[in-house]
Amino acid sequence: MPDNIRSKIELYYGSLSKSHKKIANYIRGNYEKSAFMTAAELGEAVGVSESTVVRFAAQIGFSGYPELQKNLREMLKSRLTSVQRMETARKSEDISYIDYALTADIEMIKKTLEKVSREDFAGAVEAINGARKIYILGVRSSASVAGFAALYMSFLYDVVLIDTSATSEMFEQMLRIDENDVCIAFSFPRYSSRTVKAIKFARSRGAGIISITDSMMSPIASLATYLLLAESSMVSFVDSLTAPLSLVTALIAASADKKQQEIHDNLEELEKIWDEYQVYRTGEDDS
Repeated sequence: MPDNIRSKIELYYGSLSKSHKKIANYIRGNYEKSAFMTAAELGEAVGVSESTVVRFAAQIGFSGYPELQKNLREMLKSRLTSVQRMETARKSEDISYIDYALTADIEMIKKTLEKVSREDFAGAVEAINGARKIYILGVRSSASVAGFAALYMSFLYDVVLIDTSATSEMFEQMLRIDENDVCIAFSFPRYSSRTVKAIKFARSRGAGIISITDSMMSPIASLATYLLLAESSMVSFVDSLTAPLSLVTALIAASADKKQQEIHDNLEELEKIWDEYQVYRTGEDDS
């Protein structure tokens, strides 16, 4: 059974009534508009009743119109330009961005907690601790999460943070990746084709893939050995990656818990180095 609206419309189109085909045709030609319409608004645009729109959603395999609309919005996240994202955020009048952004982050963390696979999470921890080398990559906004993960994982593991500035350089850095290694990849809307290419390369070499992304519809979801889903959203044209960062924190902590003595020894040595070279301020005069 297809899980996205485009596939569902194609599958059921031949059996739809005339009214339902009108709705399907409108959606296919106006994905951006349809995603933010209520059932009543969509019905008015097409020339049918609200109840007809609700029945249409059920006819093509959704539990109701809210699920259809959610599916549309998930699909659009990977297609909206920065300008369209900003315009979408403006739909709410008198918006308080601090209230909107922080409340949205709280909700995204809650949703992530509900939907992340505990089985895949445990598998990812085992894969990380069994790997010879861990390759970490994320393009554009996802690079910030990749960098965070690489920083803390490097305290304990042999980590390679992939420079994603050029596709050719990505493959050069992954030249020796094989079945003894793990690749942790981050991808959130708008999804990067470079990330997909890099994961396919890593898979072809036999490496385990830990995909951290926002949806089963993400292009890196089907490539994963272990799939960890984390909600992401946008505030204006800005990507909010609070939930993915929380998930990464949990992944690092759970992985490190398996090697407590080793991380203790590593951190103790690092503290000596940081102190010797005055990496951190101590509160005293560091001049």
